Amino acid sequence: MATKAKASVNEAAQSFARLTEPAKSDGPPTPARLWAFIGKDGRRRWQVVEAWIAEQYPDVFTPDWLYGGQKHGWSLRYKKSKSFCTLIPERGRCSLLIVLGKEEQRRATDMAGEWSPRTRQRMAEATVYHDGQWLLFPLDDDGQLADATRLLALKRKPKPAKRERE
Repeated sequence: MATKAKASVNEAAQSFARLTEPAKSDGPPTPARLWAFIGKDGRRRWQVVEAWIAEQYPDVFTPDWLYGGQKHGWSLRYKKSKSFCTLIPERGRCSLLIVLGKEEQRRATDMAGEWSPRTRQRMAEATVYHDGQWLLFPLDDDGQLADATRLLALKRKPKPAKRERE
């Protein structure tokens, strides 16, 4: 039964088309093209992630559009010295890719009881590569969005709010 559930999660994650237009030579997608592709809910969640990152990590990241060819399409990467996360537009939604290093994996595992069942399943099934555990979060509900931002805060501690710094 677990194998069947694993297959259905993997199939669901792979069944959404990626944004491959415009071609790399034409530059990244315009906001209008992006919003039309990911839809109303995808746009809201995309903007929530962007706003959350800007608020929690002011002046830390400069987002960079990457083109992964016809298979992977466009994605928006947040990186300073190492990758923080990548927003991926998919038809009707968006996804967030977070790569956890060994220490981050350990801390996330220690918090297992605090994650939603979908997040625990995603973490258990995620592939671990030489550079860390790759977690792909389809942001198709607000629970996944909440878990994703908590994982980002675990990955890099947010900056204190301005009034706390003064």
